[in-house]
Formats: sequence, C-alpha cells, structure tokens
Amino acid sequence: MERLTERFLRYVKENTQSDTNTGLTPSTPGQYVFSESLAEELKEIGMQDVELDENGYLMATLPSNIEEDVPVVGFIAHVDTSPDFSGKHVNPRIVSSYGGEDIVLNEDEDIVLGTKEFPELKRYVGNDLIVTNGKTLLGADDKAGVAEIITAMEILLQKPEMKHGKVRVCFTPDEEIGAGADYFNVEKFGAEFAYTLDGGEIGELEYENFNAAGAKVTFKGQNVHPGYAKHKMRNSIRIANQFLTMLPRHETPEHTDGYEGFYHLMSFNGDVEKTELQFIIRDFDRSRFEDRKKEMEHLVRKINNEFGEGIASVELNNQYYNMREKIEPVMHIVDVAEQAMKDVGVTPIIRPIRGGTDGSRLSFMGLPTPNIFAGGHNFHGRFEFVPIQSMQKATEVVLRITEMVAGQK
Repeated sequence: MERLTERFLRYVKENTQSDTNTGLTPSTPGQYVFSESLAEELKEIGMQDVELDENGYLMATLPSNIEEDVPVVGFIAHVDTSPDFSGKHVNPRIVSSYGGEDIVLNEDEDIVLGTKEFPELKRYVGNDLIVTNGKTLLGADDKAGVAEIITAMEILLQKPEMKHGKVRVCFTPDEEIGAGADYFNVEKFGAEFAYTLDGGEIGELEYENFNAAGAKVTFKGQNVHPGYAKHKMRNSIRIANQFLTMLPRHETPEHTDGYEGFYHLMSFNGDVEKTELQFIIRDFDRSRFEDRKKEMEHLVRKINNEFGEGIASVELNNQYYNMREKIEPVMHIVDVAEQAMKDVGVTPIIRPIRGGTDGSRLSFMGLPTPNIFAGGHNFHGRFEFVPIQSMQKATEVVLRITEMVAGQK
C-alpha cells in the first residue's frame, strides 16, 4: 500500500489536463511528458515491449510465467485529467484514519468537504483519504487507475510464485475529451479482452453505458431596426427559445437517473441574426436513442414550417454506443471481474455508466472492455477524494483477475 500511495501522490502532481481546442494528440504536452516518465518506470520494474508512440499511447507487456496457453488480458487507464477544472499545481494530502468529520480543505478560503453534502464520506471512517487543497481537482480520474495497474504489474514481477499468462497494459491520452480511443491500435495491443480501471467508488463494475450523440441546432434570423421591425425582423434567439420549449421538459440530466435518457443543452450562443444550440443526446436503449435523434429533426421541421424553410437546421454526430451489445456475447469476462472482487473481499456494484468510457469505443473496435472501479469520488472538482484502501483493493482485483484468467484457483 505504501508503494501504491507514493506512486499516486507523485502522479497527481503532473499537470496532464487535456484540451478540446488544440486539435492535437495528445492534446497537451504534459500528457506526453508524463507518459515518458511512466515508460521509464515500466522498464525499471521489468516490463517488456515498452513502447510510447507519437500519439501518446503507452503499451507494455508482462510476459507469461506459465506453460499453458491462456487468453491475453489487458488493463487500461488514461493519463489525462478533466479540462473543466484546474489540474495544475495539485497539492494532495492524506487524512489518516478518517474519523467521520467534515474535512477542511482550505481554511483561508473556507472550502470544506462536508458530510452533509457528501454523505458517502461516512462510509470510509477508519480509512486513509487523499484529498485536495480546495484549489484543484485531485486526479484520481484516472491516475488512481494508472497507479493501481503499475503496482499490480510490479507485484507480479516480484512474486514469480503468482502464476499468470501474458498481460498487456496501455495508458492512453485524452479520454476526458472523448478521444481516448482515437488512435488505439487494438491489433497491436493483442489482448483477447481488457478492463479499464476508470470507475468510481469501490466495487463498481460496469458493462453498460449510454448511446451518445452530439447535436448542433442553428437558427437564422433577420435584423432590422427595432423601431421599424414589424413583419420584418426575425429574432433567432426567440426562435431558438421556442425550439427549447418543444423538447420534453423533464428529459434532462437534472431530472433523470438510472436507465433514463435525456437531452442536455450544453450551450446557447447567439444574437438576432444567428443562434446556435449545442446538445448532447443520451440513452441506454438503441431504439430510444434513435428516436431522440429523429425527434430533434422533427422539431426542426416544425420550426421551418412556421418560420420558413431553412430557418432552422440540425447537425447530428454519433459519438459512441452502449458496449453492452458487444459485452453480452462474452459475459464471462464480467463474471471473472465480479468473482475477483468477491475473492478479495469487495462487494460488486454492477450498474450502468451514465456517461461514456474508452471501453465503450474499444468494445466496438473489437476489444471487449468492461470498466472496474479505481476508487475515487467527486471527480473533476475540488471535492474529489480517494480512499487509499479502495486503491489497494483495485490493485488486488487486477492481481486476482490475472490469476483467474491463468486458471489459478
């Protein structure tokens, strides 16, 4: 646990925020610099075939130490942190043997991680929690996953009595901006199946995620001096607002959970002449997902019927699909992860991801990839924390999976 903790504390101090605006892969130089240091660390612990490509994908091999021919399993985590909150100058600290009280993150600015707002804290009484100083995110998403995978590989290399087949690991860039699988070479990776360690609280095991699309709806207006605008002005902002009122009122993120889908308005920008709305569309069920996209097109047609052809237009872009349809034919890989958790004393929490994961895209690229917990809470903000004991259990799950795949009881 000490080695795991040291790794994580070192990793989170590296600034690896991704950026949607650069058009590069990786999107920020800090990610590549961090992956270079990880490559050296993998070599130092004895991993083989360590290779960092020009796009920032770092792959390595743990050779088999058994004679039997068993499936090659992979473990994957991403090195970037969210672009939505500062990941620069992360200054973590450990709250040892947490007692159940509110945690003051920053006394000067009165920033408190409180049990009323974050009641899940109470579940970790007695654990050692790593928290922020209230000014940055922590980076457990997903540097906890990186630390857990590398620590598990180091243990396997140091303990030859732990039998395992060939294991492949990969650390990817830009997951937080939806580009983590863009240049992932599945054939080169060479695993039969894999697991991302990118989940939240201890016990999470996920093989379902949203079907996802983006939508840009554009409205054309016509500006005329407001004093002489009758029957001449066409205010695109008002037309856009009318469009919004036509969408189902309660099918939004703030009104949905579980398997419920939604339309989410991400931005509203415009003036009288032109207004653009950016949406994301989400649903677990493929047919309902397709219906949601059709509904957007239908409402655009209704706007054009009222205001004139070409006044409104929509651009739809599919982003990813529910990996369940690719995982169900190989459900034994979920069963392995579930049993591995039970074997190390973790109660599995199997539930859908109300979001996406690299695993969803990788599954459709031919690499079935469920998602396993990394242990953190409140990702992408100042109130992020991770129990060290949860990271330890994630590491143990990786070790147990490698044993089970190799046929070890």
